[in-house]
Amino acid sequence: MKKVFIGLSGGVDSSVAAYLLKKQGYDVEALFMKNWHDTTGVLKGDCPWDDDMMFAEMVADKLGIPFHHVDLSKEYRERVVNYMFDEYKKGRTPNPDVLCNREIKFDLFARETRKLGGELVATGHYCRKDEIKSNNKTIYRLLAGVDKNKDQSYFLCQISQKQLSNAIFPLGSITKPEVRKIASELGLATANRKDSQGICFVGKVDLPLFLQQQLASKKGDIIEIPLGYYDNIIKSDSLEDITKEYLYKSHDGIKIGEHNGAHFFTIGQRKGLNIGGKAEPLFVIDNDTNTNIVYAGMGKNHPGLFRKGLFVKSDEIHWLRNDQEMKPGMKRKMLVRIRYRQPLQEATLHMKKEGMYIVFAKPQRGIARGQFAAWYDEEELFGSGVIS
Repeated sequence: MKKVFIGLSGGVDSSVAAYLLKKQGYDVEALFMKNWHDTTGVLKGDCPWDDDMMFAEMVADKLGIPFHHVDLSKEYRERVVNYMFDEYKKGRTPNPDVLCNREIKFDLFARETRKLGGELVATGHYCRKDEIKSNNKTIYRLLAGVDKNKDQSYFLCQISQKQLSNAIFPLGSITKPEVRKIASELGLATANRKDSQGICFVGKVDLPLFLQQQLASKKGDIIEIPLGYYDNIIKSDSLEDITKEYLYKSHDGIKIGEHNGAHFFTIGQRKGLNIGGKAEPLFVIDNDTNTNIVYAGMGKNHPGLFRKGLFVKSDEIHWLRNDQEMKPGMKRKMLVRIRYRQPLQEATLHMKKEGMYIVFAKPQRGIARGQFAAWYDEEELFGSGVIS
């Protein structure tokens, strides 16, 4: 049986994944990654890495598997955190967990395991993998987890066929309650430990404070866009018109307050505007980092929160299923999600030379630049791209 390295994080999911691998007869070893040291902006009470490593080591000892640890904090900052800062600086909203999987867990982590004699990499993700043959070639498929409430295939939307080929997901066919039950029955130290939240390997953060490590505060205006603004907007049925954002100017609305930096806000955000006295809550409908203006709309159904489609530039499109790659001129009906845990949405993908236009059957709320749109054929993830 091949040697498998499990990324043991100190959480219940990877703990049970390690147990299941051993039960299946694999030669299992554990590797803990230390990827972040700085506590700037990290909220108190969130478990630091040394607690995580202690729990991971306790689980490895309980299961009788060798335990190793590696410090990848330098690479994590270079490949994930710096990217995150750059994206926020541009007024975009990155998903560091997606990048962490592509750049760290299934790349650098896998490299470290090979140094230790590992052949396969396992994680505690709730997703499944299988393989098919096409033209005498093996194609690996990434499928949604059986637990629809915990399906994490979205977080793996940027990994490659090569990365998937060496991966195992022991939790793909069971549910979270079953995982907790197994951990309790085994008496694992992580059985009742809370799930991690926030940025991958960093934890739950006060985002503006965290971003101030590199992005300075800068006073700017908050402009409220009235409902009447949209009455005079005429859009054609062209893909460009359907998918483009509203392009607000300061004179399109009225100033209602100030903020400390447009790059600290994201589309759909409610908290942080700190403006009261309105009939309904205010939501961010756009953030312009060039003019340092945040545009807001009143009410959760404000038209500025909704768009019928989105665009992904050609150089930011990624296909996990290379054999299904769309060529310019092709269109295809698929299921798409633009954030984790969002129910899959019906959409039509239009492939053009400049990129992919995704048009939804129903307008979508809170489409944010920098996030990943992932497209599926039923429960199989085919590809993804960064929203422009």
